[in-house]
Amino acid sequence: MQEFIDQLPKLAKDKENENKKYFAKLKKKPPKHLDTLMQELHEEEFKKTDCLECANCCKTTGPLFTDNDVDRIAKHLKMKSFQFEEQYLKKDEDGDFVLQETPCAFLAADNYCLIYDVRPKGCREYPHTDRKKFHQISNLTLQNIAMCPAAYNIVEKMKAALPMEHKTNKRGQ
Repeated sequence: MQEFIDQLPKLAKDKENENKKYFAKLKKKPPKHLDTLMQELHEEEFKKTDCLECANCCKTTGPLFTDNDVDRIAKHLKMKSFQFEEQYLKKDEDGDFVLQETPCAFLAADNYCLIYDVRPKGCREYPHTDRKKFHQISNLTLQNIAMCPAAYNIVEKMKAALPMEHKTNKRGQ
């Protein structure tokens, strides 16, 4: 698994142009059954993928923290929300709360999350491959396939299941 994780950034980079073109076409004309397909691919992948073997998302990036996330986690930690923000979060260039540093402060050595039951919404939904209106999050998906083996595999299976045909001109080129 670690070898695949180490190769992911290069694999994603090698497929970047192909994936951008694919998602651009997908966005323009999403198939009616896309969300159903994505749900099936997601469930199939996570029957064989154990996030505890990887935790690359927690090691390399972090979620956006909503106000509800901050309040819920702070309460769980018996802190005031502003204390939680000061200790663990910073505002990014868009003004969103994100982790001050990675790996996540709540990631244990065994890859378990110390706040799993109250984790941020972004963590609960990661890698977002089973999300409704999947075609609307292509930029996020392109980022996630560079760090999440499951997201990479799901996207590759999606492309095989839903080939977006290239249009040819009158000469067949």
